[in-house]
Amino acid sequence: MKTNEELLQLYETKLKPALQAIEGKRKSILVKYIICIGGALGSFAAAFLLAETYIFVFYLAIAVILGLGLYLFLVVRKEQKEYRAIYKQDVVKSIVNLINPDWQYASDGRISENDYQKSQLFNTRWDKYEGDDLVSGVIEKTDFQFSELHTQYKTYTTKDGKTEEEWHTIFKGLFAHADFNKHIKGRTFILPEHAKKDFTKYNLSEKDGGETELVKLENPEFEKIFKVFSTDQIESRYILTPTMMEAIVNIYKKYKKRVHFSFIGSRVFVAMSFNKDLFEPRIIKSGVRFEDMEQMNDQFNLIQTIIHEMNLNTRIWTKD
Repeated sequence: MKTNEELLQLYETKLKPALQAIEGKRKSILVKYIICIGGALGSFAAAFLLAETYIFVFYLAIAVILGLGLYLFLVVRKEQKEYRAIYKQDVVKSIVNLINPDWQYASDGRISENDYQKSQLFNTRWDKYEGDDLVSGVIEKTDFQFSELHTQYKTYTTKDGKTEEEWHTIFKGLFAHADFNKHIKGRTFILPEHAKKDFTKYNLSEKDGGETELVKLENPEFEKIFKVFSTDQIESRYILTPTMMEAIVNIYKKYKKRVHFSFIGSRVFVAMSFNKDLFEPRIIKSGVRFEDMEQMNDQFNLIQTIIHEMNLNTRIWTKD
């Protein structure tokens, strides 16, 4: 794991100049957003105040609002997309390379829907599956993948004869999976403590590998934070050694985020929730901030923390 001094050196020599080079583009995008929003609000006010007296003002204001909206959508959004692409290439990729130059980074890549489904962590049917910033690689002996993901489902409500579409988040955050170096016969889930009441969605039918049961463990601190469900009580205890439980608690304490784990097949799946988009450039505030680089570096180091804390590189088991 790279030190803060190494990150600071990278920032001063490469990241800061790159951010300063595109700072003008960020400011230009922000100004255009402000002009468009201000113009639209002013036109709306004029239409509201003068429409009855000067009908042409109403139509002129509507034309201005539509024109600004189209400009915002076609021109400013295009510039913002270009700015984002430069940021991903010059800044985000550089941080990934600092952590490990052998890792593969794809700004528009994401964990596959198949791997997300294999984890069985979120069995709600999704209507929208989005993600980016896919990182793939090997840490010592352990292969892994992780990316940002956002899955959602939609519902429809009818009010006053009108049907409205609503979107609901299933999961939003960082999703990872790594080699566990053992073929697991059952399914073991480690869930945030509050998830106990919602566990019916994990309690799958026999054809999916058997019904899960609550597993009681002798670690009071672990059980205050997590609840464990498994199809195999003995195997779950084999997986969740005292060292492993301590490692999972340490991961929770380090990131202080809601986190889910599952052990299925020969993989461990991890889903850590974040309520904001990650690894994205700022528009409203300056992007030339070392604090942003520290936060991004910490988030990318999540997979290393998982692999090292959970001791996945120690090959004490062999796959069947």
